[in-house]
Amino acid sequence: MTDTVLIAGAGPTGLALAIHLALHDIPVRLIDAAPTPATTSRALGLQPRGAEVLERIGALGDLRERSQTSLTMSYNEGSKTVLRFQVGDAVADQPKQTLLISQAEIEGTLRERLAGLGGDVEWDTRLVTAEQDGTGVTATVRSADGAERELRAGWLIGCDGAHSMVRKLAGIAFPGRSLIERLLMVDVRAAWPFDRNGSTTWMEAGHMLSVTALPGDTWRVFTEPPPGLPEHLTEDEITDRVLKEFSHRSGVGLDTVTEVRWASEFRIHRRLAEAYRRGRMLLAGDAAHIQSPTGGQGQNTGLGDAENLAWKLVLVVRGRADQRLLDTYEGERRPLARNVLRATSTAVDIMLPHTAWKRLLRDRVVLPVFRLPAVQRRLWLAASQLGISYRGGPLAPASHRWSPGPRPGDRMPDIRCTELDGEPVTLHAALSGRWAVVAGDRRQAVRHAEAAAAQLGADLVVPLVRAQGTSDEVVLVRPDGHVGWRGGPAPDRLTAWLNQVLWPA
Repeated sequence: MTDTVLIAGAGPTGLALAIHLALHDIPVRLIDAAPTPATTSRALGLQPRGAEVLERIGALGDLRERSQTSLTMSYNEGSKTVLRFQVGDAVADQPKQTLLISQAEIEGTLRERLAGLGGDVEWDTRLVTAEQDGTGVTATVRSADGAERELRAGWLIGCDGAHSMVRKLAGIAFPGRSLIERLLMVDVRAAWPFDRNGSTTWMEAGHMLSVTALPGDTWRVFTEPPPGLPEHLTEDEITDRVLKEFSHRSGVGLDTVTEVRWASEFRIHRRLAEAYRRGRMLLAGDAAHIQSPTGGQGQNTGLGDAENLAWKLVLVVRGRADQRLLDTYEGERRPLARNVLRATSTAVDIMLPHTAWKRLLRDRVVLPVFRLPAVQRRLWLAASQLGISYRGGPLAPASHRWSPGPRPGDRMPDIRCTELDGEPVTLHAALSGRWAVVAGDRRQAVRHAEAAAAQLGADLVVPLVRAQGTSDEVVLVRPDGHVGWRGGPAPDRLTAWLNQVLWPA
C-alpha cells in the first residue's frame, strides 16, 4: 500500500514515530530484528524536550513520577571532588525537569501507548533488502526461522540504530570518528555510599569511571579499559574488570555487591549521516547521528527527529503536501544534530583530557567557570533542548534573529489557553500531533483555524484562545510546538504561508 509507512527499529525513535502516525490513522508497520523488547539499556536520561515530545503524543504516562529529578553530578580527581553540578537546584524554577530513568522503561511506556492506538511491534523481523520506485518501497524481511517475505510500503524509515540497514540500502554515507574507543559497563545491586540523586565520575589520568544511581538499590558503572585489552570479553570478564577498577578508584570494597544484573561493552563514536533522505527512504535517531552519551542528548534528539518527520509525513501521505516538504526534515534536524555532536564531543575533550596542558586548562580555567551557578543553569538549558530554534531554516528563512517574542521557527512556550467551549488547556497538551491557531479572542481563533483547516484538514487544526494578554496577534503553532506563522489578523496571509510551505514553487 502506498500510504503505509514501514519503520525499521522499535527503539524510542521508531516507537514515537509510529505513535505520531497512528494518531492520524496512517497505516504503520513497525519491525525490529530483536527477538523481544530490551530489558536493559544504555540511555538513562530524558531531557525536558524529550518529555515534551512524549507528552504531546500522550505517551509520558507515569514516567515523571517514576523518575529522579533532583540530580547531582560530581566529578572527582582521586578522593577529591573538583566539580559538582547541582542540576536540580540550578533550574528548580523551571516547569520542566530532566528525568533520570532507563530507556527500557521509556520504551515500555511507548509500547503501551502504541498498543492503545491499535499498533504493535513485529519482533524477530529483520530487514534484508529494499528497493524503491516512484510509488513506494518493496522490502524483504526475514523472520527468526529464516523465512523471507516481501512487504510493500509507501515509505521506509530507518530508526534501526548506528548499524542501520536502511542507511546502507539507501547508500547514505555515515562519516565520523571515535571519541572513546571502548567502554565497559555493568549494572549491579550494592550498598554504596554515593549520592543516589545522580552520578559520581572519576577522571584520573584522563580516563573515566562513572557510577550512576538507578532505581532499586542498583548502580551503573562504566569505565574505559586499558589499551591492549582483548576483544570479545565474556560478561564475567567485563564484570571483573569494571568492579576491580571501581574499587581502585573509589576505595570502596566489593563485599556489598549482592547481584550483577548486566554487563556489556560498547564504543563511542561521533557520526552524522550525509543525508537524511534518499527518495522514499529516510533516517531518524541513531541511524542518522550518534554521539557521546554526555548530556543525555542521543535519545532526546531521536525523539525530536520522530516528531519533526511525523507531521510532515502525515501531510504528504494524506496528499495535503508535496513530497518536497520532507526535504525540510533534513534541513531543520541535521544542523541541530551537527551542533549536538560538536557540543558532546567538546565536553568529552574538556572533561577527559589526555595531555598535561589540556588538564591544566581544565583545572585552572574550565572547572572554576563550571562551578558558577549561572553557568550551570545555561549548560542545563542547552542540554534541555528547550531553546531549539529553526530560525533561518527552510520553513522560516526570513525570521529575524533579534525580534521580540517567539518568531517563526522558535519553540512556542507552553502557555495557558482555553478551548472554544471555555475549557482551560495548555498549548502543548492541546497539540497532540495537530496544529494550533492561538488568537486573542474566539472569533479570530475560529477565522484563522478555518483557513488553516482548508489547507491541512479539519482534524489537524485546533483553535485556541490565549488565557492572558490583550494582543490581537495570531500564531499558528506546528505539531512539534514551533511557531509556523505569526502576524496580525489576516487569514489570507496565513493561507499564503501554508501554500508556500506545503507546495513550494
